[in-house]
Amino acid sequence: MDAAVTSIDGIIIPPKPPLPAAPPLPTGDLDDLVIPPKPPLPVPEPVPVPEPEPVPEPEPVPEPQPVPEPEPEPEPEPEPVPEPEPVPESEPEIAPAEPADTDPQVAPIAPSARARTGMPAVTVRGLTKSFGSTAAVAGIDLTVPAGTFYGLLGPNGAGKTTTLSMISGLLRPDQGTIEIDGVDMRRHPRDIARMIGVLPDRLRTFDRLSGRQLLFYTGMLRGLDAGIVTSRIGDLARAFDMVEALGRPVSDYSAGMTKKVMLAGALLHSPRVLILDEPFEAVDPVSSAVILDILTTYVDHGGTVILSSHGMELIERVCARVAVIVAGQVLAEGAVDDVRGELTLEQRFLQLAGGLSDVEGLEWLHGFSD
Repeated sequence: MDAAVTSIDGIIIPPKPPLPAAPPLPTGDLDDLVIPPKPPLPVPEPVPVPEPEPVPEPEPVPEPQPVPEPEPEPEPEPEPVPEPEPVPESEPEIAPAEPADTDPQVAPIAPSARARTGMPAVTVRGLTKSFGSTAAVAGIDLTVPAGTFYGLLGPNGAGKTTTLSMISGLLRPDQGTIEIDGVDMRRHPRDIARMIGVLPDRLRTFDRLSGRQLLFYTGMLRGLDAGIVTSRIGDLARAFDMVEALGRPVSDYSAGMTKKVMLAGALLHSPRVLILDEPFEAVDPVSSAVILDILTTYVDHGGTVILSSHGMELIERVCARVAVIVAGQVLAEGAVDDVRGELTLEQRFLQLAGGLSDVEGLEWLHGFSD
């Protein structure tokens, strides 16, 4: 076999063909080679720039001609005013001098004007209120004179609180009319709210506030100036002996202290009528005497207090008129002496309210279980 031929496992592989020969390089010196020059780049022609158009000059604005002033019209001569005929002067009424009130937001109570007109402070006619099938108030008529204490007496559940709630505007009656100083409550509820102060039986209040904050909040809701509210809070705190207590939360107060701060809030805006439901309940004797002294001074200056209480001696001592309410009806009304007659007020009340209950069947209490 030819040496240029290879064989793998009997397979004959032919030899590779020879590579073509490279062209011969030019002989001689390189300097004899001629390299042609590159052609020159074309030069762009210049773009012609248009000349700007001439701006026309603005036309001159003509000057405004002066407007001639109008000639003044001659003033008409005033007509002569006839002199009024002299009116004979009437002799002035001599009224007792009253001390000036330095508080600009106090509406002074005028008891003399009420006395001349005979207008009662509170007038209630045909007042009714039912809760479901239960008649809590069944046609009550009341007339409360101005400048007096007026007491409401009655057993528990007689309708006293319901009546006072309707008079104070906290509860709407089913029928009947309520007038405060001649103002109808149904037609002018906002005016009535400014004229009355209320101490409700169930003391619901913002007890997370301190006593001072609660009174300030009450005064601002009444529309009083902040400076006047602060001054009056100080006066009431000293009068009710609760200067230190005003810094504590109302939730920490006792029942008597809570009642005092609520009564101070009812007096804060100097109302014409105070409506107090059990004002002396849970109040110690010393505080009761202070409260009664404040209320007496208030009534002496023309204010009116309507209160309910189970303290017959207190009602008999301070009230000019009373009404005994039993089962939602007024069984007796008038001056204290006329209502009680020959009896004490407590005896007369027991007589009207049904007397003592039957105690039969409690014989087991006559002995002891041990």
